[in-house]
Order: sequence, then structure tokens, then C-alpha cells
Amino acid sequence: MSKRLEELRERREQAYHAGSESAVAKHHARGKLTARERVEYLLDPGSFQELDLLARHRAHGMGLEAKRPYTDGVITGFGTIGGRRVCLFSQDFTVFGGALGEVFAEKIHKVMDLATSVGVPMIGLNDGAGARIQEGVVSLHSYGGIFRRNVASSGVIPQISVILGPCAGGAVYSPAMTDFIFMVQNTSHMFITGPDVVKTVTGEEVTLEELGGAMSHATKSGVASFVLPDEKSCLDEVKYLLEFLPSNNMETPPARVSADDPNRPCPALRELIPASSNQPYDMKSVITEIVDDQEYLEYFPHWARNITCGFARMDGKVVGVIGNQPAVLAGVLDIDSSEKGARFVRTCDAFNIPLITLVDVPGFLPGIDQEYGGIIRHGAKLLYAFSEASVPRIQVITRKAYGGAYVVMNSKSIGADFAFAWPSAELAVMGPQGAVEVIHRRELASAADPALRRQELIDEYTERYANPYIAAERGYVDDVIDPAETRAVLVTALAMLGSKQEDVPRRKHGNIPL
Repeated sequence: MSKRLEELRERREQAYHAGSESAVAKHHARGKLTARERVEYLLDPGSFQELDLLARHRAHGMGLEAKRPYTDGVITGFGTIGGRRVCLFSQDFTVFGGALGEVFAEKIHKVMDLATSVGVPMIGLNDGAGARIQEGVVSLHSYGGIFRRNVASSGVIPQISVILGPCAGGAVYSPAMTDFIFMVQNTSHMFITGPDVVKTVTGEEVTLEELGGAMSHATKSGVASFVLPDEKSCLDEVKYLLEFLPSNNMETPPARVSADDPNRPCPALRELIPASSNQPYDMKSVITEIVDDQEYLEYFPHWARNITCGFARMDGKVVGVIGNQPAVLAGVLDIDSSEKGARFVRTCDAFNIPLITLVDVPGFLPGIDQEYGGIIRHGAKLLYAFSEASVPRIQVITRKAYGGAYVVMNSKSIGADFAFAWPSAELAVMGPQGAVEVIHRRELASAADPALRRQELIDEYTERYANPYIAAERGYVDDVIDPAETRAVLVTALAMLGSKQEDVPRRKHGNIPL
């Protein structure tokens, strides 16, 4: 037995050092952790149980049979983060450049199946060169197995992709179908085709960072949910995100005891709304004021900044917050913000996270680019997402709530459980200035002093319609509240909705306007 144990020890040692010393040195020189170091940093100490440590490829040709390192370029297994179970894989760039082959993919298939069957989050640490060219169509077929499992797990367990190096070609589609994508500045890159191919095909010259870097995907494409400056802070943020997520769709998010008084008044909110409705303010100031301990994890903070979405807690329980941002484009809804909001709403609904919607929306952004780009279709995604969501849903109107955008932003008419408004709320088909121009066009054209008459009509319209009381009379708003009461009112409402149940009609799935 001692001889066999020695053989086992030697084989394990080879597997633990599957990449050559020179490859590891180059990897470290780029400021990157190895695949195994990433796993050790991410998981609780001593909790990792590796699977398929001694797996090796069985391919032939192009010299592959002469090089058969253990692990085949990916580390897979399970462990705990903050005491909660997770499954993960970590691609090893020091072995075949992290390129995916048949055995590599089989290992990922196995751990993904495990995650879904036991109901725990699946985390992918991506750092690879895509398909293993030497294995040809086998590699491509193997990717399909990953994609199919991504879809089967969607909405069942949280899926998190962490991009820690290159992720190119077909390899990008697995992260794209997961719930959250993390990237590292100046290290992570995602693209379908690289700069050289782009130049050859289109004649465009673009750098690797401009084409597929973290900030490009965080600000322009809306691919990267979170961007961090280095690998360790990125993995720390993954741990932080998991604190807001349940292990699967049959559980609720982890609650914790909060020292922040649930009935704490928020008098600062009384002074937040500017005197003029055309002046901006920061909706994130409202959010941090009403949530526990001013703790707010913003989702896609760099993209579509005219809407803010993120996770927080109220009385120790996780909530998803979505609010128009008057400080950016006046909080108007456009293509990107509609899509960002819709994805967030559906994510929260899938994982039993109640939704709080803070409304200050002047409408949808007008313009040819928006219309041709499909603002109707994209705006309908947000409308569909809210209408479909069965988790507790609460709307708070802080100021403007105009036109169809008001309806879309989780109004009572599309199923919000509660709707509250501040006295500063303005619920109307459109703003006073626009309404007067439409309704009194002829009168203004013939007025002796059009400017004076216009202002009189605006003041009259504002007094009569731009307030929350007509909506409150009809029950479209459940109550008009003092802004200082907002936190207490929301905590009470959420407690009431804690046992909410909703029956939905049997169907294969709805047909969201993609």
C-alpha cells in the first residue's frame, strides 16, 4: 500500500503543478493569479473538494499524445463561501493556454450538473484561449454542452462568470447567458473576433482594450455587470454579491439581523427634491438614506446610468432597488436603461428578491436614433418584466411620473402590490409645459401676451394635475407619505407582503419582446 500511496502522491503533485514553471512565471509577471490560487482565494480555507484532478485528454494528432497533463487545463470542484456551498471551475491558462477540449468540457459539464442537482450557485473563473484547435469539431461540440446547461440552470441557480483573462469567440456565449459577469480592468477581454480580424474584414483599427476591455463592456455594450481594478478585489466582490443571493430559486436570500432601526425617520429626504422640477438630484442619495446601513451594491453602475439598479437590505432582508436617475439625462427611459432595468427585474423575480421602484421619470427619450434602434421593443421589455414579476413589488413616486413611462415603472395598473407617493409627485400624461402647448395651442396663438398667458396656464395645470392627489383619490396611489416616513412605510409593506403568493397560468413560457 505504501508504494501505491507514493504513486498517488506523485500523480497529485503533477496535477497540482500541471503548468510549467516558465508558464506560471509568465502568468505571475502579468499580475495574474494562477487558476488554483484563484480558487484558494475565493473559497473558505480548507473547504475545496476538487473533482477530476487526475483527468487527462485522450486526443491524438498534432503532438497532443506526447503532452497529457493532469487536470487538462481546468480545475473543477465545490466548496464554501461564507459557509455557503458553491460549485466552480477555474480555467488554467498555463495549460494549453486554457483552451477547451473534450475532457476539459466534460469536467465542466459534470460540475454544472452537480450545481443544478443540489441547488447551489455556479461560478466560472474564465481565463482561456477558446476552443482547442487540435481537437477540432470535438471542442465546438463540447461548448454546446456548456451552453445547454447554462440555459437549463437559468433562473434555477445563480450563475456567475468572472473574466480574468481572454475570453474570445464562441467562449463568450457561456458567460453571456449567466446572471452576472465580472471583469478586471486592463486584464479581462471579451470579443467575438479580435482586432486583427476586425481590421481585415471592416478596415477598422481598434486596440484590444477598446474592442473588448472591461470598461468598454461596462460602459458601451452592457456586457460587464461589475468591473474591479484587480483580481483579488474582483473575487472579493463576487463574495459580496453572493451575500444578496439565495442558493437557488426555491430559497429566499440570506437575511441577517440589522442594527439599523426599521422605523428610522429620514428627514433628509424632505430637503432632497429641488424647488424646480427641472433641477436634478441623485436618486442614489434616496436609496442609501432608506436602506440598512447605507449599503447598496449597484448593478451595471457604468452603463445606462439614467437608471440605477442594485441590491440592498431593509430590516435585514434583501431587496432589489430600481430607480430613475434624475442626475443623468433627467432620468428618462431609453433603449439601454430599459434593457438594464428589465434584466435586473427578471433576475430579482427569478431569485425571490422583492422589488422597490423609485420613480422620477419624465418619459421615454425621443429621437430618430431611439426609434430606429427599437425603443418601442426595448421599452416593452421593461414593461413585460415588471408585469410578469410575482415577487413583492412596491412603487414610490418621488417626483415626475409622466405618460407611458410612469405606467412602465411598476405602476399599480401593471401589478404593483403597493404604490406610495411623496407630496412632490407629479402624475400626469406629460409635463405642464408640454401639456399647455398641446391643449391651448390656439389660445396661445391669439393671446395678447402669449408668454404671460402660457405661464398662467402652466401654473393652473400644475396646481390641478401635477400632484399625487387625483391618483390617490382613485386608488392608483395607496397613500401620499411624508418623505421622512419612506423607510418605515417600506419596511412595514415588505413585512405584509412576506407571505405573498401568486398563481400564474400554465404555459411553456411567455414570449418577451427580445
